[in-house]
Amino acid sequence: MDTTDLLGEALATFDTLFAEAATAGEPDPTAMTVATATPQGRPSARVVLLKSRDRRGFVFYTHLDGRKGRELQANPHAALLFHWPRVRNGVQVRIEGAVEIVSDAEADAYFASRPRVSQLGAWASKQSQTLPDRDTFEQRLADAEREFDGREVARPPRWTGFRVKPETIEFWYGADFRLHERQHYEVDAVGAWSRRMLYP
Repeated sequence: MDTTDLLGEALATFDTLFAEAATAGEPDPTAMTVATATPQGRPSARVVLLKSRDRRGFVFYTHLDGRKGRELQANPHAALLFHWPRVRNGVQVRIEGAVEIVSDAEADAYFASRPRVSQLGAWASKQSQTLPDRDTFEQRLADAEREFDGREVARPPRWTGFRVKPETIEFWYGADFRLHERQHYEVDAVGAWSRRMLYP
């Protein structure tokens, strides 16, 4: 491994652990907690699914008008957490960084790959808004089915992806008696990455 490319090293480690999570029987290795905050610093967290990752960052999809979409637009920073308890003695991967909205081409390509019912659900859901009863949602889903009957489902204009551009990546390896190992990567203001160990 070229130690001058510490971001590449960190991403390669992520890929190795992700593959181990898949073979270890984790229910869904792509599941990650996404933490956001309002401009006033009030945090919230939820589990979403990782849909792609490359040197630019880690991508998930959502609706811009839902709570996390609104918070990420107002305060474009996020923290991600993967927890794979079946890998080795338990592994966590923590990622923090600024966020950006993916390109329309990326969002269109991913939306086109989704199951049709999921596509229709994106039209039916007013994400995070109050739902008076389940029947209302079922009716909206039926309306979307009629709207797109016999043709492809277009991506809703306010449905897209966010890319978390890593500024820190930390690997936490579990050990008995809380003697854990932590490897921490971070980038500085001029784009240079460094690596250091942290106490458990």
